Amino acid sequence: MRAKRIGTGAALTAGALAVAGLAFAPGAMAVTPGSATITADCGTFGGGAATLTATQSGTSATLTLSSTAITTPLALSANSIKSTLTMTKAGGGTSVFSGTVNPAMAAGSAVTVGPLPGTVAAGDSLDMYGGSLKMVIFGITVTCTATANQSPGPFVFD
Repeated sequence: MRAKRIGTGAALTAGALAVAGLAFAPGAMAVTPGSATITADCGTFGGGAATLTATQSGTSATLTLSSTAITTPLALSANSIKSTLTMTKAGGGTSVFSGTVNPAMAAGSAVTVGPLPGTVAAGDSLDMYGGSLKMVIFGITVTCTATANQSPGPFVFD
């Protein structure tokens, strides 16, 4: 009887450890790469290197763009930039990520917009080159475009 209790206790302990291991295991990354760099041209508003960061959960995805080369001329409050990020799809078409999400930024600060939500399908391959980022700030539209393909490559969604 005692051996049976020890065996049952060992099995319960092993099961609990397995469940705990799953709970603390890192989640699989659904989009690759997780981040990419571009060189953005924002016309008279400047431009330079920018980083795009992507996340995915099922068919929902977010993109964030940040750049120390692109700066804000005025202080901006949180969630005050209306942004529309249009990405080109391999094989044709576009995917749009939009919203009014940004941190508060002091005058002269690096620009960050996002995470901007959008919808993706399994196998979507998205690149900023050929697309654009439109930001409406105090009623003024600033449009930025990538001057080449993003590096290390397009975002590919599971």
